[in-house]
Amino acid sequence: MMNMYDQQAHKEFTAWQSKMLSKPSLLNNLSKKIQTKINTWIPEKIHNAITVAIKQMIRGVLFGATHTSPDLLQHGSLQTREEAIQKKIDWYRNAAAVEGGITGAGGILLGLADFPILIGFKIKLLFDIAALYGFDMNDYKERVYLLHIFELAFSSDAHRKNIFIKMTDWEDKRKTLPEDINQFDWRNFQQEYRDYIDLAKMAQLIPVIGAPVGVLVNYRLIKKLGTTAMNAYRMRLFARTSIEG
Repeated sequence: MMNMYDQQAHKEFTAWQSKMLSKPSLLNNLSKKIQTKINTWIPEKIHNAITVAIKQMIRGVLFGATHTSPDLLQHGSLQTREEAIQKKIDWYRNAAAVEGGITGAGGILLGLADFPILIGFKIKLLFDIAALYGFDMNDYKERVYLLHIFELAFSSDAHRKNIFIKMTDWEDKRKTLPEDINQFDWRNFQQEYRDYIDLAKMAQLIPVIGAPVGVLVNYRLIKKLGTTAMNAYRMRLFARTSIEG
């Protein structure tokens, strides 16, 4: 039997689930076209630097970073877990906003440095959220789920729907995952992430407006990732409760 908090969380999850499965919006399609055009204006060396940073940072989640796995919260109500998670999101959101303002004020070189730093914030936040929900990030297959959360938060509408479908019934699907992480679709992962954030983040490289853009964009990106992660793990918890019930 769900308490009032659980009922509200389930309501929020259901609304989020419907959004994940909705058709791409006209605005999203327009943004994609604008993004494609802007990409032609950016020097190739900048694109390459971003791509390399993304690949190296994200692959590090699976091949290393074991020492970053926080202690699991083994017992606790959904409300207890999510109150702690919200505090984590708030902390990372504020830290990323400050970092974005500093690097945004520093021109192109510091602006480029923001990309790997921000990815680091996002990865650490996802590790912390998973642990507070009771999922062990030392499990390689949990890290694949984490990557899907990352994709879900920072992809086009069309790609997002495909990723969401991959994540449903995860307890069954994880059994069929390949043991070789090189089979993960890194190229598509990188491109979707870049295309999603480039439109906003490239403005951070522009003198004068770089600092306020960095603050606002980083704040919003962390907030979105936190909301996506909460609902992605709620999906598994509610499915588990349904089976046990």
